[in-house]
Amino acid sequence: MEKIVALCKRRGFVFQNSEIYGGQNGFWDYGPLGTELKRNVRNVWYEDMVQSHNELLLQDGAPVKFQMVGLETSIIMHPQVWKCSGHYDLFHDMMVDCRETRGRYRLDQVRVRRVSCNEKTVPGQLDGTPPDSIRDGDQKEFEHVIVASTAEEFQEDLTAEALRVFGLKKKYADRVQWDGDATTLDRIAEADFAYVVAPGASRAGSFTAPREFNLMFKTIIGALGSSEDAAFLRPETAQGIFVNFRNVADSTRVKLPFGVAQIGKSFRNEITPRNFTFRSREFEQMEIEFFCHPEQSRDWYTWWRDHRYQWYQRLGISPDRLILRDHEASELAHYSVGTADIEYAFPFLEDGEYGELEGVAHRGNFDLRSHMEGKLAKNDNGELEVEQDEQGQPVHRGSGKDLSYFDDQSRERFVPHVIEPSAGADRATLAFICEAYHEDAQPDEHGKPQERTVMKFHPRLAPVKAAVFPLIKKEGMPEKAAEIFGELKAAGLNCHYDQQGAIGRRYRRQDEIGTPFCITVDGDTASDNTVTLRDRDSLEQIRVGADRIVQEISDRLKV
Repeated sequence: MEKIVALCKRRGFVFQNSEIYGGQNGFWDYGPLGTELKRNVRNVWYEDMVQSHNELLLQDGAPVKFQMVGLETSIIMHPQVWKCSGHYDLFHDMMVDCRETRGRYRLDQVRVRRVSCNEKTVPGQLDGTPPDSIRDGDQKEFEHVIVASTAEEFQEDLTAEALRVFGLKKKYADRVQWDGDATTLDRIAEADFAYVVAPGASRAGSFTAPREFNLMFKTIIGALGSSEDAAFLRPETAQGIFVNFRNVADSTRVKLPFGVAQIGKSFRNEITPRNFTFRSREFEQMEIEFFCHPEQSRDWYTWWRDHRYQWYQRLGISPDRLILRDHEASELAHYSVGTADIEYAFPFLEDGEYGELEGVAHRGNFDLRSHMEGKLAKNDNGELEVEQDEQGQPVHRGSGKDLSYFDDQSRERFVPHVIEPSAGADRATLAFICEAYHEDAQPDEHGKPQERTVMKFHPRLAPVKAAVFPLIKKEGMPEKAAEIFGELKAAGLNCHYDQQGAIGRRYRRQDEIGTPFCITVDGDTASDNTVTLRDRDSLEQIRVGADRIVQEISDRLKV
């Protein structure tokens, strides 16, 4: 992962936000190549899901075709939207503070492990004396302690923390005795917090009791700045689609089932953003809200989870590093009837662990009903009803607008169910970067093996589609190369022109940014009007007519 992060900065994929001022944690800037790559991810998603969509589902042996339309809604919405959706009351993470180090941590991101040491005398134990909570009489012997880590390589860090706690040098690591496997802070009993030594702390028990931390960014609308002017940056794009359900249905006259797709920025005030661009405070979502008849929703849920899972594989993600995981009942969100996560084995995770790329949720009719009636909650029978206060009044009132659907064929009126495939553009881009990264050895122009870093992006995603080289800077080669370069640009293909350095070095530069095709104008071009076309992955080189090169590249990009 360190190599990938270094390449991203060196070649202009991703930069730390405000780096010259020390950086802003949780925010990232995309460089020239990263901008092209992420734009391609968004465009390919929108093209496949909306523009070129021609999918169908077989029901009772008959094909059911459906429409997909696009939408773009505002980042700031009416505050009541977030109260009825449940975000105002429920959108939070549990956090703890360390009283000693002043560190703040998300409860489920702190790795902990119980450990003990049988040494009777250990030099330098936590300023010379272990805490009373883990002291055994007058002896300097630890009964047990729980060490904590927030590092990506947490296993090594937990060992380092244990050695620090017991005042042992690294060579005495075998004296440390582990009790059980590593887990997260949210999975241990609150009574055990007294035994936890926070990262960098000198004593146990410095963590506060867990408390809620709302993830929405608050802002002010208007000049007065009073509490009545408070608003929020959206934590998801989905609600903009739900509140426009009637507008979309009436203006486009689409019939159920149909989907509404949106790409846009969202904001979450993460306690501890981490793992490069994986968990950020500002990110971009690619979401679909698919509206359908309640009786058909289970079939559509299955269809969408499989359809989205296959999309990543078609764009080059190996099935060996991709899983489709159904949520257990305890994981389901308050609105969810069923959810499946598409997860990828990111390099910053431990072996066997996966990080979420996309969630496909069966939201039932929760959202449309909430915006009609008021904030919904499950009663003792598991049924959704409007949440009421002690006086029997709705906690948060809905709009009172009719968001039901009338089927003019069956003459039936109902509130549609919703299937939501929700993908992160940033996480998808990061996954494609990680999957593309390869190292191998190839012979240079002198036949000597040379290490090569190559980004094997799918051609549809590659930020640069082709590079054009004149073999030498004379004999009309630069002029012909410039002519081909202009034709490729006119065809809408992002390409590079490079005439500096040996041809082998120029190939290596393009391999490192993932350019799938290189075109070389050489001495034979003037006589037979052909150029050399080199394939990034196979390294195959063929001769192609200069007048056919644009069509050849275009055809190869469609694969």
